[in-house]
Amino acid sequence: MDRLATIEIKAFVPARDYALSRRFYADIGFEEKSEGDGVAYFAAGECSFLLQDFYRPGHADNFVMHLLVADVDAWHQHLRNERIVERYDIRLDEPEDRPWRMRDFCMTDPSGVLWRIAQNLGGRPLADG
Repeated sequence: MDRLATIEIKAFVPARDYALSRRFYADIGFEEKSEGDGVAYFAAGECSFLLQDFYRPGHADNFVMHLLVADVDAWHQHLRNERIVERYDIRLDEPEDRPWRMRDFCMTDPSGVLWRIAQNLGGRPLADG
């Protein structure tokens, strides 16, 4: 066995209002697998993160998560169908094809954490417009 083998990496996502953020992440499609001592473990498929009952504006305002999905438009429609913007007063941009061969959109969580939700488009980088 490789003693330096890696298993997993998870980010600790800050939460200004821990209870509100827990509801938000459950509502957008993550499953809360465990919670204790101000840390909740969330997962969707093979992707996971730790939500922490910790908040500093400078930290949250500069925190970015990148979620790679199979169908970015389906994710965006799911968030629209769930009325996430209206329920949580968050930012939700429209999906766009990017020059780096991804289709993505940005969303903020209730604490101001930026999420880029993306789908690989494959192929060569798009030419400059």
